[in-house]
Amino acid sequence: MLENRVDRRILKERLQKETFERRTLSFYKYFNIENPLEFRNDLYRRWSELGCFGRIYVACEGINAQMSVPEYNLEQFVNNLYAITELNEVPLKYAIADDGKSFYKLTIKVRPKIVADGLAHGTYDLSKVGKHLTAIEFHEAIDAPETIVVDMRNHYESEIGHFKNAFCPDADTFREEIQLVIDTYKDKKDRAFLLYCTGGIRCEKASSFLLHNGFENVSQLYGGVIEYAQQIKKLGIASKFYGKNFVFDERLGESVDGQVIAHCHQCGKPADTHTNCANNDCHLLFIQCEACRAQYDGCCSEACQTVFHLPEAERKKLRLQFADKYAESKIFKSRLRPKLQPTPQQISNENQ
Repeated sequence: MLENRVDRRILKERLQKETFERRTLSFYKYFNIENPLEFRNDLYRRWSELGCFGRIYVACEGINAQMSVPEYNLEQFVNNLYAITELNEVPLKYAIADDGKSFYKLTIKVRPKIVADGLAHGTYDLSKVGKHLTAIEFHEAIDAPETIVVDMRNHYESEIGHFKNAFCPDADTFREEIQLVIDTYKDKKDRAFLLYCTGGIRCEKASSFLLHNGFENVSQLYGGVIEYAQQIKKLGIASKFYGKNFVFDERLGESVDGQVIAHCHQCGKPADTHTNCANNDCHLLFIQCEACRAQYDGCCSEACQTVFHLPEAERKKLRLQFADKYAESKIFKSRLRPKLQPTPQQISNENQ
């Protein structure tokens, strides 16, 4: 398979040395792809020649892409993209705050679905989705009486930023959150529901699933938080989205209104910077302030900090000793779980 196998450290160094600007953008579209692998390989050839980076998922149901494109090749990239019949004029959403360092290589993967929903076939019909609202329509509809605003993102995303008065499901997966919405509002299916997510792709499935389950009045923010942030900035109006928009690239977030609404998971001080635990045997996603980052060397706990500083041979021994606990902790989830980690004393005892 066509792919870049150069060590990521080298790729990141190359990215930092680039002397040209990049633009971060995203797009998606649901459409039938008969041969996803062939489609994937064609895209890889086209985009690698243009110096594009990114994380792209291709499936029989369509494409979901987050990308970094050299600015000097942006026009050629767009023309190239729109030359694909099914993607002609597909809306492109550009990053709110962009330093061009969002991705360091091109990764295109073939997946069963472009959004992992955990739902059985036939539980929704993408030909029947909620009403698409522009950024301004959504902005105005939020305050309408009896309206219910629902965040269709995972909890670690809504924790650092969300819309005014939004219901933010305490869930880690699409399947969990959509079920929480149905259970929470099963007696209010006649109310007006406004759904939103990062770029709009999850709301397509969510609105379809809600309609399939008897919800009568479902709308969704077209283009997601990314488009909303761009439009209110152009119009100079106060944002009803508070905090930072989580993004799935090296940045892990971009501020919409400048507010910090989350807190460091270690000391509780205001913070909204996600990081992965520096102990790669944990790699937990969590929020950490600069002071705690320095204190714990980028780790989520004293236990992980202890492991982080051990020689690799000792770390291998610990992987075997605490295999079950490490396996349980490897969840993309922004909550500290000290009970799943060995204590510094256990680590010390094991090394004696």
